[in-house]
Amino acid sequence: MRVSISGHLCLVLFLTAGGSALKIAYKIIMKIHSSLTVLLAISFACLLPSNAVAESTTTKPNILYIMADDLGKEWISCYGAEDIETPNIDALAAGGMKFNNAYSMPACTPSRTTLLTGKYPWRTGWANHWDVPRWGVGYFDWKKKENTTFARLMNDLGYATAAAGKWQINDFRIEPEAMKKHGFDDWAMWTGAESSPDEEHAKKSTRRYWDPYIHTKEGSKTYKGKYGPDLYTDHLIQFMRKNKEQPMCMYFPMAQPHTPVAHTPDEPNAKSVLDRHKAMVRYIDKMVGQLVKEIDDLGIRDRTIVIFTTDNGSAAPPRGVIGRRNGREVVGSKGTEKEAGVCAPFIVNCPGLVSAGLESDALTDFSDMLPTFVELGGGQLPRDLVVDGSSIAPYLLGKTKDTERKWIMALGYGSAKLTKDGIRPTKKFSTRVIRDKRFKVWVSNEKKIIRLHDLKTDPWEETNLIGSELALHQKAFNKFQVVVDSLPNKDAHPSYEPRAANAWDRK
Repeated sequence: MRVSISGHLCLVLFLTAGGSALKIAYKIIMKIHSSLTVLLAISFACLLPSNAVAESTTTKPNILYIMADDLGKEWISCYGAEDIETPNIDALAAGGMKFNNAYSMPACTPSRTTLLTGKYPWRTGWANHWDVPRWGVGYFDWKKKENTTFARLMNDLGYATAAAGKWQINDFRIEPEAMKKHGFDDWAMWTGAESSPDEEHAKKSTRRYWDPYIHTKEGSKTYKGKYGPDLYTDHLIQFMRKNKEQPMCMYFPMAQPHTPVAHTPDEPNAKSVLDRHKAMVRYIDKMVGQLVKEIDDLGIRDRTIVIFTTDNGSAAPPRGVIGRRNGREVVGSKGTEKEAGVCAPFIVNCPGLVSAGLESDALTDFSDMLPTFVELGGGQLPRDLVVDGSSIAPYLLGKTKDTERKWIMALGYGSAKLTKDGIRPTKKFSTRVIRDKRFKVWVSNEKKIIRLHDLKTDPWEETNLIGSELALHQKAFNKFQVVVDSLPNKDAHPSYEPRAANAWDRK
């Protein structure tokens, strides 16, 4: 890369800095060809005032990606929720862009691996809700190119990276440096219920809320008398204060409101599942407000992109709850490919970069996040890195009228079993759904389209249009059939680092 600086620009810069030495330097540089190398430009940048150099390190936008755990649109008031108020999340939507057609995966682990890698679960093999700490044997192998995370790529672009909240991918007892190897500079993570013959350890590792068991750079331990979500939030706040002078990429996979429902510090007397769930949602909204306030206080709001979403829909009773949205009861649909299970709330806010008050029907899903982050950070994807998503950065920044996506996909809750070779699915082809802005198809384990829905006229997916003779429906079916035919007949297996089973692995 070469940088061209005109003699006139150099004169302005040097004389602004002042000093006879700089005037002499200018006379010298005018004798040099106007095309300067990056090295030479950097050398003379040292002569500039220190604040000019500092400014150059903060031109890249910060990214804060907040992802609630098991929370459908029926619990976000700006999406029509009737039983809750979420003023801080609503403020993000009012001051930014609210998406109507954004897909997560149906369950926790598939959503997380899709987000981290930019690849669909059928490509990575993480198509099951089978978290490593609980089941064992397989471990996310960071050495393999196909498992490259957005954090590693952002780190390469000069970003300080941090994660706090729920991880659920590695067993930190045998991989204490997993977060670092995945590309994070700092972290405070609940591991995700580590299986163990030691009943006491198994019990304490499940705690994500009160007396949480959290893994940091210093190791894993129980924080007696503390509330986990507060610790995760505080960790990110301290990270921002420490790194505010450089670009930051922060990942906040919240632990709430996933079961077990627990009382919060603000509502200690909530008893029923529904009341505790509502209290947890209100606390989520409070934490969003705390983080945004900190960004404001640090003076970095205009260059910090805040994204709020969820990893999948709400859980159904008896462990979950029923909410109301736009005049209708909504049964939690986590673990299913219904719209209430995979069409996630997705809000993007940045006063200096993203236009305010926009409601968008553009398509996006979690596979888009890795390429989006890289483009926002001024980088390019490695040529040999395969991703399924595409960057939505141009759309967020108002440079295009739509995203590149013609369709989006959700999958990842099929059955599996534990073998000596690791986790293996019981079906070679996972069920999945594919949709565009209007139509949606369901695809079976036999790789056949079994349902077609017109979401414009049938948003609750009650009428199956398979077999319809209407040209509009046949055209939609044929369009999706092309996509289905392009997919492999067999899903990949998870890419593991070879490792013998541990004593605590569940058989």
